[in-house]
Amino acid sequence: MGKFSTDITISIAQDKSKIPIPLLKLADPSANAIKAYLLEATALTAVFDEKIIACCLLINKGMLEAEIKNIAVLEAFQGKGVGQMLLSATFDFCRQKGYTTLWIGTGNSSIHQLYLYQKMGFELSHILKGYFLDNYEEEIWENGIRCIDMVRLEKKLN
Repeated sequence: MGKFSTDITISIAQDKSKIPIPLLKLADPSANAIKAYLLEATALTAVFDEKIIACCLLINKGMLEAEIKNIAVLEAFQGKGVGQMLLSATFDFCRQKGYTTLWIGTGNSSIHQLYLYQKMGFELSHILKGYFLDNYEEEIWENGIRCIDMVRLEKKLN
């Protein structure tokens, strides 16, 4: 990535109202769901040229656990290591907060995300059968596959 990566700043968003909902909708098509978890989330943002290009929303799940509810990278920056940088910063943040386990969920059809999460040390945990049928009004399709089940992954942070 060269100079590009040094021009990206990752930090905790002080004003979550500045995080563009269209960015978050790249990872979750439900604006209502986003608005609900955005309220309680800690938001880590990646900024390039004064613009938010990626965001990770993190929810506290107890004393030792946290969950990534949304992680999204603008399409123009996908495949360039921005997601990996943001995940690495999220891991560091979680360790500083004392979390020992980090959770993330994605659709059965989210081939690229499943690859990235496993590459970054997440391990498959379990499947929530029919999750996207039960919780989303409209059908979701990715990579020519209907998104039906949620694949849950966990990463130990020790």
